[in-house]
Amino acid sequence: MEPQLQHSVTDGVATVVISNPAKRNAMTAAMWRALPGLLAGLAADREVRALVLTGAGTTFCAGADISTLREPGDEQQSLAVRAEEALAGFPKPTLAAVRGHCVGGGSQLAAACDLRFAEEGALFGVTPAKLGIVYPASSTRRLVALVGPSAAKYLLFSGELVDTERALRTGLVDEVLPAGSLEKRVAEFTRSLTARSRLTQAAAKEFAGGRTDRDAYWAEQALASGDTAEGVAAFLERRPPRFTWAVPGDGAERG
Repeated sequence: MEPQLQHSVTDGVATVVISNPAKRNAMTAAMWRALPGLLAGLAADREVRALVLTGAGTTFCAGADISTLREPGDEQQSLAVRAEEALAGFPKPTLAAVRGHCVGGGSQLAAACDLRFAEEGALFGVTPAKLGIVYPASSTRRLVALVGPSAAKYLLFSGELVDTERALRTGLVDEVLPAGSLEKRVAEFTRSLTARSRLTQAAAKEFAGGRTDRDAYWAEQALASGDTAEGVAAFLERRPPRFTWAVPGDGAERG
């Protein structure tokens, strides 16, 4: 099978699968190049409420396809950064579902997601020091924001792989699931995400990303959408809320 990014949308959840089984789902230049466009299409899809990134089979992603790093004029690192930034900028909640190895470029992609759930036995590594590669500044900042300066330096200086226990302790992952239960937990959690207010999620994602100058904008959005009034009414009436606000530009109607 040719290396590719597969995707599907089911019940409001888009799933993107990194598929390159012959090389433990390593990302080729073509795959890095394709990811931003794929994400843009899913962001504009009115049916998509959340996105899951995972790997085919029993591993997440072993990083970049090292064989392409020796090609003349290689731009793989810049392609990886553009893909990572596109994932970090996806306007709806994103979750990396990790089995097996999540290394190098794979760890970049996982870190660019909002959340990371991992199956016991997964291994994580940031490995540019093994290849003499300078890790991109934007990727380094994102890693530091996620795990803190000391843990980021440990990963970057050593290139060592860490297990799920350490990953959970440092904040590299948010949940660790027993073998065989990752898919079920991710399905349950994303169903919960799709039932929540997109308004709340979009504002929280922006604020958590460091932007703090649009309080008035989000207050206006909350008032215009009616989501707050609907949420309170639903709570008092003990029924599921019917939120109507949609991420601007995704083609959905607002109430």
